[in-house]
Amino acid sequence: MLEIKGLTKDFGGLRAVSEVDLSIKPGEIVGLIGPNGAGKTTFFNLVTGYIRPTRGQIMFEGHDITGKKPHSIARLGIVRTFQQSNIFSDMTVLENLILACHLKPGVGAWETIFRTPGSRRKNEVILKRCHSILKMVELESLAETPAKALAHGHKRMLGIAIGLATEPKLLLLDEPLSGMNGEEVTETMALIGRLWNSGLTILLIEHNMRAAMGLCRRIAVLNFGRKIAEGTPDDVKTNPDVVQAYLGAHENVA
Repeated sequence: MLEIKGLTKDFGGLRAVSEVDLSIKPGEIVGLIGPNGAGKTTFFNLVTGYIRPTRGQIMFEGHDITGKKPHSIARLGIVRTFQQSNIFSDMTVLENLILACHLKPGVGAWETIFRTPGSRRKNEVILKRCHSILKMVELESLAETPAKALAHGHKRMLGIAIGLATEPKLLLLDEPLSGMNGEEVTETMALIGRLWNSGLTILLIEHNMRAAMGLCRRIAVLNFGRKIAEGTPDDVKTNPDVVQAYLGAHENVA
């Protein structure tokens, strides 16, 4: 599904991502971990078109998407969440999802303005889909709540729901557990597990290494922009380079 070769990004004299190779097959759940400043979010920004690579190639389902604009990449099916919430605070939970659904092509501007029968049918389908997503992320009871009134964990759930509303083929989650308490972490991990079990392909950045290793079947590790390890959670947590990068030579990351 996704094939990345030699991905590199320089910012002036700083190399944030260096010659990274990574491939993801349909239906996989893959983790991308590493210490603070390792280049993880820059990597996501490169894959989703928010910044252009210095060199390297990004292929998605046979399409070369290297350097393409974010909206073009999203239309192909790569959708991401952000560390900072990407919700509209003054809109309700349901309105946020309806807006995200309208980002998909299919409802023309003139159809919407003149409320044609075709537009009304499409909007009914969108509304049904939104309620289905809210049920999946367990926010259905909060559908009419202004997004700004949500607890932190619910805002992160809404961010994931917005990503799902665009019907992704590959969902990139940028630290989905950030700032959550123990109960919220458990709920969000269960949600991510359900999404993966439903057939969605997922790549996630997560600072909570135990959570990442509990969720993902394969882990890639970045350090100073370079991929220093890749394999199963058991392989990665005992890799000497990973141990050194996180905790020093005499400690274990498990």
